[in-house]
Amino acid sequence: MSNGKRCVAALFGALALLTASCTGSQDEPADTGTPPPAASPSPSGTSDRPAQAPAQVSPVLVDAVADPIPVPGTDGRDHLAYELVLTNQLPSEVTMDALEVRSGDTTLLELAGDRLGYRTRPVGTPAPAPTTKLGPGQSAKVWLDVAIDRKADGAPADIPAELTHRLKLTLAQPMPPLLPATMTEDVAPVTVQNRKPVVIEPPLRGPNWLDGNGCCDMTPHRMALNGLNGKLWGAERFAIDYVQLQPDGLLFTGDRAKLESYPYFGADIHAVGDGPVVAVVDDLPEQVAGASPTGLPLDQYGGNHIVQDLGDGNYAFYAHLKTGSVKVKPGDRLTTGQVIASLGNTGNTDAPHLHFHVMNTPDPLLSDGLPFVFSSYRLDSRLASPAAVDGLFDSKPAPRQPGFAAADETDVMPLFLDVMTYADR
Repeated sequence: MSNGKRCVAALFGALALLTASCTGSQDEPADTGTPPPAASPSPSGTSDRPAQAPAQVSPVLVDAVADPIPVPGTDGRDHLAYELVLTNQLPSEVTMDALEVRSGDTTLLELAGDRLGYRTRPVGTPAPAPTTKLGPGQSAKVWLDVAIDRKADGAPADIPAELTHRLKLTLAQPMPPLLPATMTEDVAPVTVQNRKPVVIEPPLRGPNWLDGNGCCDMTPHRMALNGLNGKLWGAERFAIDYVQLQPDGLLFTGDRAKLESYPYFGADIHAVGDGPVVAVVDDLPEQVAGASPTGLPLDQYGGNHIVQDLGDGNYAFYAHLKTGSVKVKPGDRLTTGQVIASLGNTGNTDAPHLHFHVMNTPDPLLSDGLPFVFSSYRLDSRLASPAAVDGLFDSKPAPRQPGFAAADETDVMPLFLDVMTYADR
């Protein structure tokens, strides 16, 4: 305990002149209703800084990985999917009791208890599990999905220009008055981008295409925040893994390890928009289905792939393509709907599928994922739960949500578990 006190004293020693503003046991700085005195002009004659909230010690530091971009989903809501990184700068444990996403005085999302733990993973543990606790000096990632109902007439939701975050904490070793036992931090304001999702055509044709690992739940794609070249990148934030269900709801028939057991292996892949090819890989071998490959170098995780420039800073990534099936080369200008390759099982994959996402650079790894919408398709059904996806690999038919109303969708992003028909063009 004494060592902890010395660490805190040293860390916050430079704040000694500001402790009058950190009012001991209160969750937030008190608002006295009295405006602060006018600041004296600076010696250099430069203008004064804008008024700020009173200083408050922050046990947990919070940063956003990227500013969110709103995108409409098939659930009738506009989604703001983004991530926070939290770091406990204390020498003792901190419990996160709740995290609120706010717009002004309005709470748009509140995560508390198990709901917060479900979307939080600690950094630096071999098999990170859900948690609401941060050990001394420990960091964690939190994946957020702020979903706002669209208007009754289908018009876009009222999207705020800025979001703030209110973090409620319990400290294992409180040290009043700077660090009371419970604290509330208002942290990490983020600007909501006014960028619009790119409108594209689906990359596949036919019925029963399942959106596996898509936005916005805690899927492997959403959780793939990769530390590369000294920073975090979320290239797969909105990525979809496409597999095609058979009429009986099964994924494959026969030996799971054989590619021919998957009827959709070799399906045509179509360009989602007009634009030039930036990069192509077409010489990597097919993997054995039913098992995850090991020992892959980083640049082979996408397997055989195509990167296409869609314009306006949007790049399409088509991955895990069938060996030798790529029909285009860098510099070719693609037209929407053009057949460009076949669905395969190359790279980091344990069953044939098409991995598709849109990103903000031509590098499949060193990029941030961007939302996209498909111009039109038929939403036929939705799987009952994420467990239904796991059952597919045990040769079980995928149960669907009961009472689901099929619908024709326009300029909307598919969501995780959606099952769709993509019409011939």
